[in-house]
Amino acid sequence: MARLVQCVPNFSEGRNKEIVEKIVEEIRIIDEVKLLDYSMDKDHNRSVVTFIGEPEKVIEAAFNATKTAAELIDMKTHRGGHPRMGATDVIPLIPISDITMEECIEYSIQLGKRIGEELGISVFLYEKSAKSKERENLADIRRGQYEGMAEKLKKEEWQPDFGPDILNERAGVTAVGARMPLVAFNVNLATGDVEIAKKIANVVRARTGGFTYCKAIGLEIAERGIVQVSMNMVDYTRTSLFRVFDTIEREAKRYGVNVIGSEIIGLVPMQALVDVADYYLRLENFDSSQILEKRMFE
Repeated sequence: MARLVQCVPNFSEGRNKEIVEKIVEEIRIIDEVKLLDYSMDKDHNRSVVTFIGEPEKVIEAAFNATKTAAELIDMKTHRGGHPRMGATDVIPLIPISDITMEECIEYSIQLGKRIGEELGISVFLYEKSAKSKERENLADIRRGQYEGMAEKLKKEEWQPDFGPDILNERAGVTAVGARMPLVAFNVNLATGDVEIAKKIANVVRARTGGFTYCKAIGLEIAERGIVQVSMNMVDYTRTSLFRVFDTIEREAKRYGVNVIGSEIIGLVPMQALVDVADYYLRLENFDSSQILEKRMFE
């Protein structure tokens, strides 16, 4: 079996397709790397790219894409609905086949070091790669966002793992780390009141007493006149999508608000959706081996 690592970098540009295409092209041109998906979100002003390949090649593609993003995206003028701190905001590495989490951690350290030294961008290691518990959670690292990073980097407890302790004003700050697969899952509400979305996010989010493996924020989707509970489900096997969705729907009804839809950003493990179908269809004695496409490619 081939050694495969998945990489899902997030870039702070979701409106200018020409810029995003130039960044993505740096991934396409690397041999033995396969671009699986990329999506642009105008309201978030953010793009999520997913690619997979042999570890060394993945690291090369991620570095080249980060370099191009630093050249084309100016964080001093960036505005968007999603929290962000850098042109390349975050680069997670995910073990897929014939590679351990420990190896992915080592690759993330190599990538972070190169970005810091060669591009002059402050880098924080996060999730499994973090050198202290305080840096495991991306939300803690990103708190203050780009606008607060210049002061944050001056604090002793927030010295970057790699790169300068002075903010690169154009490129901002980047987080690099190894993690398990997650599902980027958003639920849209039929209201323009963002405070409702924020209150519901507090209910489902782990750090405020909600589901252990759910990270959530409330956002306004101005273009559509609605709001959104935007989530990262960091372990869908332990906190299921359907359980969080049901909770959001019940909480929304308390405010007289309906759920109008949900969305998944980027790619999703098949089993996460099978679990949803199993729950809502009340399937009896169902096994994922019954899925036609799964049997075809086994």
